[in-house]
Amino acid sequence: MSTHDQTPRSGLSRRQFLKGTGLTAATALTTGPLLGGGSAEAAQNARAATPGFGPGPVKLELTVNGAKVTTEVEPRVTLLDALRNYVDVTGPKRVCDRGTCGACTVLLDGKPIYACTCLALEAMGRRVETAEALNADGSLHAVPAAFVQFDAQQCGFCTPGFVMAIKAALDRNPKATPEELETAVCGNICRCGTYQQMRDAIRSLCKKMASNNGPSVNGLASLARSAGCCHHGEEG
Repeated sequence: MSTHDQTPRSGLSRRQFLKGTGLTAATALTTGPLLGGGSAEAAQNARAATPGFGPGPVKLELTVNGAKVTTEVEPRVTLLDALRNYVDVTGPKRVCDRGTCGACTVLLDGKPIYACTCLALEAMGRRVETAEALNADGSLHAVPAAFVQFDAQQCGFCTPGFVMAIKAALDRNPKATPEELETAVCGNICRCGTYQQMRDAIRSLCKKMASNNGPSVNGLASLARSAGCCHHGEEG
């Protein structure tokens, strides 16, 4: 029968270790809180200074596509739900509802975000721009116009997210290359698989920007429409 050394390597047995930790815990409980009085008081003051919302509906003021809107939502309501269900702005689409597909992409102060991952209250005092803004004055913006020209949509659920992401990229850099625009929409998914048509639309946009010495994207809308419709990515 084999024998084993019963002496722990550290010189401290399990029983001694457990006894020691139990004594330490008991001492802590009898001598007061772990935090000092000053730290506990500071934490309490910090909690008191933090405003609370809800759980019932609270007033929500948003600036959506240049217009101020006011409604009431529970604090847990996302920007996507507030736009679709309370403000009747349905351009952003609910598809995955977990920040992975990009169909709900909107611009918040010019930056593309997933509206399903942003609370509506976080957008108060900030500019919200949705796909509806790309046809606000009756003249179709160059980005969706290029999508129409090159048939870069099928079911259309993902299209608002794609055009908003591309618009944001062109707003930041009107001289963006096709590769840069494709990178800008890497967070968007098209389940219909119209990626090649989108690439055609992107190349067309970049070519027009270059040939017109980089005018504003809004100024290219008429050029995109006048090119006619082509399903194979060739310029009209």
